[in-house]
Amino acid sequence: MTTSGTSGETRTWESGAPGVLRLPSGRLVRGRGLRHPLPAGDVPGFGVYLLGKRPPEMDWESRWLAWPDFRLPGDRELAREVLREVWERSAGERVEVACGGGRGRTGTALACVAVLDGVPAAQAVSYVREHYDRHAVETPWQRRYVRRFTR
Repeated sequence: MTTSGTSGETRTWESGAPGVLRLPSGRLVRGRGLRHPLPAGDVPGFGVYLLGKRPPEMDWESRWLAWPDFRLPGDRELAREVLREVWERSAGERVEVACGGGRGRTGTALACVAVLDGVPAAQAVSYVREHYDRHAVETPWQRRYVRRFTR
């Protein structure tokens, strides 16, 4: 799913680009690890950063969601709002979700976004492991969080 602005510029990710997850609806969201170099090519229009401390400033619009490594978000209601924003904005923008390594917190967040996109909560972790990273969602409590995300 790509859309073009009036200048012909693509506003969503290219399918198959590094870290890009295609949701069942066709929306594309990029996951990545901030400890790795920024992938070549397009930059996000909006990013959500899942870290225990405030991330560095980005050259694009971003939000920080306090989420310590191997844990769950500190404010679960805020997490629901932010992840809904990721899903909504991914319809027409390049949106990325990132944590330090790009697997545990990022995979958990992407699985929650997949739930918002219609993937059954009980299958969302498997979906993200198949289509994003086979090591995504690292802990039992992260898996449980995804299963209970919409409750």
